Amino acid sequence: MELHFYVNRLKSPCAALAALVLFVPWTQAQSQDQDLRQMRDKLQQLEQEIQELKGQLGRTQQAPVPSIAPESTVTVRSAEEAQETPAAPKEENKKNSVDIYGHIMLDSGYEFGQTDPNWFDVMRPTKLASFKGQYAPDGKVFFGVRQTRFGVKTSTPTSVGDLKTIFEFELFGTGVDAGQTTFRLRHAYGELGQFGAGQTWSPFMDIDVFPNSFEYWGPNGMVFFRNIQARWTPIQNDRLRLILAVERPGASADGGVYADRVELQGVKPKFDMPDFSWQARVIRNWGYVQVAGIFRKISWVNTAANPQFDINGDAFGWGINLSSNLNFTKNDTGRFQVVYGEGVQNYMNDAPVDIGVKKNPSNPAKPIEGVPLPVLGVVSFLDHNWSSRFSTSIGYSLVNISNSTGQLPSDYHQGHYALTNILYHPAPPVTVGAEFQFGRRVNFSDGFNVNDYRLQFSFKYDWKKGFSF
Repeated sequence: MELHFYVNRLKSPCAALAALVLFVPWTQAQSQDQDLRQMRDKLQQLEQEIQELKGQLGRTQQAPVPSIAPESTVTVRSAEEAQETPAAPKEENKKNSVDIYGHIMLDSGYEFGQTDPNWFDVMRPTKLASFKGQYAPDGKVFFGVRQTRFGVKTSTPTSVGDLKTIFEFELFGTGVDAGQTTFRLRHAYGELGQFGAGQTWSPFMDIDVFPNSFEYWGPNGMVFFRNIQARWTPIQNDRLRLILAVERPGASADGGVYADRVELQGVKPKFDMPDFSWQARVIRNWGYVQVAGIFRKISWVNTAANPQFDINGDAFGWGINLSSNLNFTKNDTGRFQVVYGEGVQNYMNDAPVDIGVKKNPSNPAKPIEGVPLPVLGVVSFLDHNWSSRFSTSIGYSLVNISNSTGQLPSDYHQGHYALTNILYHPAPPVTVGAEFQFGRRVNFSDGFNVNDYRLQFSFKYDWKKGFSF
């Protein structure tokens, strides 16, 4: 209408035509400007909505993980599926996960010699006879399911790192339950980021040195101790690991030839500082090398009312443990360890007391002293895979104690351990096979030594279920 009015006011048709030519592009430009403004407004509105959605997503990720309702979907994976599943995308790694696992195991066999009846199904040189006929007669059949195990591992993402826990027990009784088939705690440990606390492997040990064998106790010269601890892992990646820890202290002492003396009856152990341990591991394609150490203080106090002698004392224990796994070929792995220290026997897999008695005749007021006993441990094993179904482990281990002058002639001095086996896997979670084991004990100074031999046949059924949500 505005265009028609404006053209009618022009006096000539030519002028009207010129005005029309000029006016049409002007109106088109005005329309385009209006469209651009509308598009800019819509773009700003979309950007604002995106920012609001990002804020909601961030608040959702930081909020506590809600409990799973009955109708929630839970993914169940078998052990084989868990091993074969490729790495999930990054966002999938932020899910909660629970792994329930364990194995059922039957051990059976025949022992040709004799051992402490409380340790009927393991090869421990310290538990062999210390004099002829101590655990007679020779020869016996044994059966047990004490290696049966159950465990739960969890992983929960948090704003400060993943929270990981492990709870694991088995049926192998020790201590006051020695020889029994009963529940025994193995691991009760939690870790958030670099910090962890609870009961698990001591950093002073290397569980990867343990060979692929049926015998439960394992190489006697190996450092092997699950201890209550608090630890810090400042470095942990595919090539390097560093762990520092404070651990629950503890030790045992041998009164030796003075054990029955009334003057020693009031002597009690005292632990006024924790044990300090550390571990450093370098990892490469050919295997790894690990160095670990420990330092500890062991004290004892005479609590008698009027002590006749000054028997109070302190000792400092220490140890260095060098271990490695070497991949000789894709089917051959060597497992090695050498450990040396003083007063660290309770961290060893099979060794006697930490503190021994030393004669001190030059001081009548203090005729005896407690000293930390030096110990040397050696482990050397080879694991070989004949095929995907057959494997063999063979190796040797040694513990040597430098005894003190006040110990009994029949006290433990040296232990030898060896085994070889043939294991068959009819299916990946199942292992059956036979194993030959050898043990030897050598006494301190009375000349007595004894050998023991065993044949063991075992059946092991592993299982595992994983959940993520």
